[in-house]
Amino acid sequence: MGTRHPRVDAYIEKSAEFARPILNYLRDTVHQHCPDVEEAIKWGAPHFMYHGMLCGMAAFKQHCAFGFWKGALLVDDARNDEAMGQFGRIASLKDLPGKNVLAGYIRKAMELNESGTQPVRKTKDAKPKPPAEMPDDLAAALKKNRKAAAVFDGFSTSARREYIEWIVEAKRAETRAKRLAQAIEWIAEGKQRNWKYMPSAKA
Repeated sequence: MGTRHPRVDAYIEKSAEFARPILNYLRDTVHQHCPDVEEAIKWGAPHFMYHGMLCGMAAFKQHCAFGFWKGALLVDDARNDEAMGQFGRIASLKDLPGKNVLAGYIRKAMELNESGTQPVRKTKDAKPKPPAEMPDDLAAALKKNRKAAAVFDGFSTSARREYIEWIVEAKRAETRAKRLAQAIEWIAEGKQRNWKYMPSAKA
């Protein structure tokens, strides 16, 4: 049988009032369709384990996020421009897929983990990529935050590139501004772009 972790209870209880029903609904839905799921707190947020990482959720000041570990194999129209995960900024239960759709995603994610299926990784080029060109807005933001600037300078070329590409690939000006603000916050905390999904991170 699955387990419910008291740290997840505490996380939900400490979340904003609007977020609690969303987090409880997601939690209950995962347990309903994956009875053997186990809970854990990873990278500061609740995650669900079933033959490895299955999915995770998080609450922020004005929205929640929910995503599958192998989301690229599940959700074709993921709204990654808006928030982490595959479902964009979730401010109410209305922002989530229908019950049957969400249940289907959970069951498919379980099948992928049971079979050991992994996303296809892009092959690395024979020649290393040159350093990514620093965008003006990121350079200006780093200049205003000495701590973030120091951390960014200490990142590897690939870690810097991940942030730069994430920012410059934004399709809308407001999305770019949000990504820039989020990047500075994470960088100042010493976090790489995909820190939430790094297997070396501790619960």
